Amino acid sequence: MAKHAKSLLSRWSSRVFLVEVDEKPLYFRLQERHGGERAPRVFGRLREADRCYSVLVCSGDRIKGAKFYPELRNKLARDLPPGCDLTTMGSFLPRVRDSFIRGYFLKSSVEYSPHIERLLRDLGRREPLLVCSYTAADGGGQLWTQRLWSPSQDETPSDYFVVSSDEPECHPSALSMINNDVFHSFEEARDVFRKCGGIIPEAASVLEMLPGSLEVCQKPKFPVIVIEGLDATGKTTLTESLRDSLGATLLRSPPECLSPWRALFDQEPPLIRRAFYALGNYITAQQIAQEGMKTPVIVDRFWHSTAAYAIATATSGPVSSLPQGGSEVYGWPSDLLQPSLVLLLTLDAEERKRRLKDRGLEKTDEEQQLDRNQLFRLRVEEAYRRISGPPCVTVDASPSADKVLQETLLLIRSNCHL
Repeated sequence: MAKHAKSLLSRWSSRVFLVEVDEKPLYFRLQERHGGERAPRVFGRLREADRCYSVLVCSGDRIKGAKFYPELRNKLARDLPPGCDLTTMGSFLPRVRDSFIRGYFLKSSVEYSPHIERLLRDLGRREPLLVCSYTAADGGGQLWTQRLWSPSQDETPSDYFVVSSDEPECHPSALSMINNDVFHSFEEARDVFRKCGGIIPEAASVLEMLPGSLEVCQKPKFPVIVIEGLDATGKTTLTESLRDSLGATLLRSPPECLSPWRALFDQEPPLIRRAFYALGNYITAQQIAQEGMKTPVIVDRFWHSTAAYAIATATSGPVSSLPQGGSEVYGWPSDLLQPSLVLLLTLDAEERKRRLKDRGLEKTDEEQQLDRNQLFRLRVEEAYRRISGPPCVTVDASPSADKVLQETLLLIRSNCHL
């Protein structure tokens, strides 16, 4: 058995599990003895004849694990019998950093269980997986047990009762966000791309574009103003107007030099995609340091966007599921150049949709998710506000472009002495 899987099994009975149901995580934990508790909500909806299984990815290689996780969903969706319900799930050790692992929870009727179990056992022999089955232990479907399938023939399967668990203060993915979803280090992001070289040839081309380690946080002579906001809030119009009004240099993140590979890495799993955008910030920082010695610099998106979207995507449910304000995940990377001022353009959701429709542009996957999922949009907006070093100053983008420009110029002149 792999060393990483053994480390997970050593504290298995202490782990908490969550199943995502309608954008809301439902939590349960394990007990060796049952104390009369009712079944957790995710099992309370089931019939005695239902069969449930969980499949958790336990690869010790985070690159291979990140690549395999979406591939596993495709395998299951393709090979499971019709009518089998498949949803995302996870498991973690409370308050233990980097303990969060992802997987899938599936439910089917008992008639399909032999087929499902053959499929899962075959996958478990070939892939880094921990598989559990769940069975009703009473006549009313209110008492359920988890059986952790034996990773080897020499071990006895472990059986536990499942009981409800308290909801944590924030989504447990926060335990493993730093340098997985949100990169706080140039070296960490670069290391992901170095390890990707064997499976993604284009990673080498990105590495060739990177600055040296000592160049990524040089402080420029002139002010650096970052304009943030969701698509269609007027960032392009405003940044171009600011460039002309202030005689500034206009830069964008991700930078133009990464454009040939952006569509490719947008299709990669979150770990690799987020590392790509993090490295884009460091390339932009090098450009800021160079241009900022000659003129003020206006930047269309920077680390705030990279972090806000990553945090909102890694969590689920309402804004309360985000890491609490003041969490280290919102802190600015110590090796990344800090802007002088960050302005966040805000706009009513309906007005933003109208502007998007008028533009007629193809939407990114995340932009489509913003339209479909109000909770995701609210998480993105709140994550923007919680980022520190420097925090965002909000600007109402609903007035005319000229009025927004005048308000922005006042903020810049009062904060940056221009």
